[in-house]
Amino acid sequence: MTQTREDVPLIFERSQPGRRGVTPPVTEGAPLETLLGREHLRSEPPRLPEVSELDLVRHYTNLAHRQFSIDGNVYPLGSCTMKYNPKVHEEAASLFSDVHPEQDDGSVQGTLGLLWHLARDLSEITGMDQVTLQPAAGAHGELTGILMIRAFHEANGEGAQRRTVIVPDAAHGTNPATAGMVGYDVVEVPTGEDGEVDVGALRAALGPDTAAVMLTNPSTVGIFEGRILEIAEAAHAVGAQVYYDGANLNAIVGKARPGDMGFDVVHLNLHKTFTTPHGGGGPGTGPVGVKAHLAPFLPGPVIEREGERYVVQEDRPNSVGRMRSHHGNVGNLVRAYAYIRSLGPDGLADVAEKAVLNANYLRKRLEEQGFSMAYDRTCMHEFVAQPPGELRTLDLAKALLDEGMHPMTVYFPLVVKEAMMVEPTETEALETLDAYAEALGRVTRRAQQDAEWLAGAPYMTPVRRLDEVLAARTPILRWTPSEAVDAVQGEAAD
Repeated sequence: MTQTREDVPLIFERSQPGRRGVTPPVTEGAPLETLLGREHLRSEPPRLPEVSELDLVRHYTNLAHRQFSIDGNVYPLGSCTMKYNPKVHEEAASLFSDVHPEQDDGSVQGTLGLLWHLARDLSEITGMDQVTLQPAAGAHGELTGILMIRAFHEANGEGAQRRTVIVPDAAHGTNPATAGMVGYDVVEVPTGEDGEVDVGALRAALGPDTAAVMLTNPSTVGIFEGRILEIAEAAHAVGAQVYYDGANLNAIVGKARPGDMGFDVVHLNLHKTFTTPHGGGGPGTGPVGVKAHLAPFLPGPVIEREGERYVVQEDRPNSVGRMRSHHGNVGNLVRAYAYIRSLGPDGLADVAEKAVLNANYLRKRLEEQGFSMAYDRTCMHEFVAQPPGELRTLDLAKALLDEGMHPMTVYFPLVVKEAMMVEPTETEALETLDAYAEALGRVTRRAQQDAEWLAGAPYMTPVRRLDEVLAARTPILRWTPSEAVDAVQGEAAD
């Protein structure tokens, strides 16, 4: 059953003429025309909702209760690492809330010192020589890293020659998009039957025109690339750089370092490994680390330590340029710093162990419920399952919503039919993993007996199953007083 939107006016249209939630201050002395200038005043009042403060509070509180969050329940999105954000980190970040980005360096030595130490912590964790904290997201970090690789080749006189970037077919979609944005041609190589990159195909794709090979390890399907040293050696033999997508670092943090695997550039998603907030359009953080030969091309400025003081170094003639205003999203950088320092080296290694243990435990539990694995081998932090029989992944994901649990990532990677990518993360308890497996088992067994029930799920959510194609093609992205009502009422009448 596909729900219409007849109830939307009752939910959203609370405006009544004359109701007020706030009373603007009365100006004394000079009139508004004098204070603001007549050209800045409206000729007619803005068409804003007229609601009381209580109605407004209830409206947004009810909307918040309808949102699914990691604070409310398990959120096992494969490839996205939706894990708990410790609340102590919010307190740590609040300590820096009154620091203004335009303050003189001498008055923000504490902030600069924290960022300097964080960059060195990330360098040590990844095996890189230098790190920039500027990028505002993982994809932004990718762009920064590929720009540095391009600058490196140009400085060596090979910019015109090296025009291709090699990317696995199971890679995150941002990898080929980033390479294309920088102007490179993307060469896709297949995933082998064991879930690892087809090394033979990769070797065949390498040549004097290769600028970089973009990989993540563990891979997007949750498998550790056991031949990574061979891959890095082959890439370097033809003069290419090896780029590490840090999306899956939480599976190896404290255990192995990309720099020791032969990677030249690393971008990190701090929300994935270091528990900074994820999603919602930002603020994100995507630091990038590089080996020494790429350090001259890092975005400027950089923070350096001179004796007991921290200074901002502007003079970087080979830099790819500034990638972000000021020093990046400092609040999230503080959160990551607090996480690293509170756990220490042993704690970070425990993160990787628990992430891998939880994923393999849940993988086995789902096999008991009748699910098959795309790659039948020990996984790392995540795995790719497939539903039994002819069941559709999307239908099971919709039915799982009625269990009060967020579905796994569906239909990714594209190389696996009816893919269900599951990442429980290290922060979930054994009881939660069991409950998730049992919930999937329940909806699967019922689906096998009642196809009509499955086709109509979910039934208990505020909004039933939507026409996702229509929503993508004709989204309503902003509210307007009359048009919203007309559109909803017109659709309901149809």
